[in-house]
Amino acid sequence: MDVKRFMLLILALLALPSLSFADDAPKIKLGYAKCAHCTPMSLTPQFAEGVAIDAVSFNTGTDALTALVSKNIDVAQVTYLHYAIALDKGFDVVAISGQVNGGSAILLGNDLEVAPGDWSALKALIAKYKADGKPFRVAASRGNAQDIHMRGAFAKQGIDINKDVQFVNIPNPSDHLQALRRGEVELICTVEPFATQIMQAKAAKFFGFPYDQAAGKLTNLILTRSDVIASNPKALEGVVRAVVKVDAHIAADKPALIEVISKITGLDKAIATGAVENLDPDPKMYRASALAIAAMMRDLKYINSDVTAAVEKNLDYRFLEAATGKPKTELGY
Repeated sequence: MDVKRFMLLILALLALPSLSFADDAPKIKLGYAKCAHCTPMSLTPQFAEGVAIDAVSFNTGTDALTALVSKNIDVAQVTYLHYAIALDKGFDVVAISGQVNGGSAILLGNDLEVAPGDWSALKALIAKYKADGKPFRVAASRGNAQDIHMRGAFAKQGIDINKDVQFVNIPNPSDHLQALRRGEVELICTVEPFATQIMQAKAAKFFGFPYDQAAGKLTNLILTRSDVIASNPKALEGVVRAVVKVDAHIAADKPALIEVISKITGLDKAIATGAVENLDPDPKMYRASALAIAAMMRDLKYINSDVTAAVEKNLDYRFLEAATGKPKTELGY
């Protein structure tokens, strides 16, 4: 055997243990929704170490949550609202990481003479509609993060969404564009990338971000179940570590985020480029704002019970602490 062949044999033998480790890595099935916020979750498998992640896309966060509680997946990317709803229904869910915040935008019909951010002018216009006996119609997808953001922002400005305006529920955000084009609503609070799509199509104009309220700009959470924590804690630590790395990656490389949004959603890159400006990669879990969201959802009768104690109890920071090397007091606790 010549030296070259001998060295190749040694290298091949050295490679065997690592292949065996990869095969033996614990496996986690992870679900995420196909929104601009959520698509970076598709990158978690390539950033994972010590865990094999099978990342599966769902049409909505509700679908991902359903798969989680029915034990078809181990981890789900959903919103803080899904978290409160799941606890209200008595489901076994535990939050282990944040992911991305932001993504909401308030848009106005093109023919309305209100400048961006001018709440006084908007309130005056709503009052005029009311005085004229015309409904000022505002739309969102009932129960999603943008609905809660809008209702909180309206309340902060003294606009009673039950008395001053007429709420129109448009369940699928992809239908928001056509509703505006048909003149069915005067104002809409929608999610990226649809907000950017609507503005680039000139179906409405930007009014503002609905983040000046108790829920702030909180959007996404990573949830699991207590049985997964008990049986596979190291794998979950690997998942959270991958989420933290993906967040750092897309925060530092916007073209990478644009690429993944375009790839998963099929939207034009120009739309994805606009959408990323309203997305904030952030793996922290914000306890105080999460409690505020739970209280708002009960006030709005979107949930039936007071889940604030459960919201606080089921925020498990141990995986974030291990992944970041920081105490929970620096991770939103």
